[in-house]
Amino acid sequence: MEPKVICVLLLVFSLALSAQAQGQAETCAVAPKQRANCGYPGVTPSQCAEKGCCFDDTVPGYPWCFYPGKIEDASEGTSLMTPLRGRMA
Repeated sequence: MEPKVICVLLLVFSLALSAQAQGQAETCAVAPKQRANCGYPGVTPSQCAEKGCCFDDTVPGYPWCFYPGKIEDASEGTSLMTPLRGRMA
């Protein structure tokens, strides 16, 4: 095969993998009412990140250290963000 064909095939393959992985991505953009607590009183941002969790102390009365939400495939007609409750860090 010519180098140009190989480059195009690699590009298409990497885009396909990227699109597949995007459906399994996680986000810290979780509504405060949807947050599942991942920390403990006094947890620092770095301690929270070590557990693989998100930290946002701007919303009083809701967990500051919380599990990230899973971004689901929008083509399935499901919510874009759901909390990953019960996940072990």
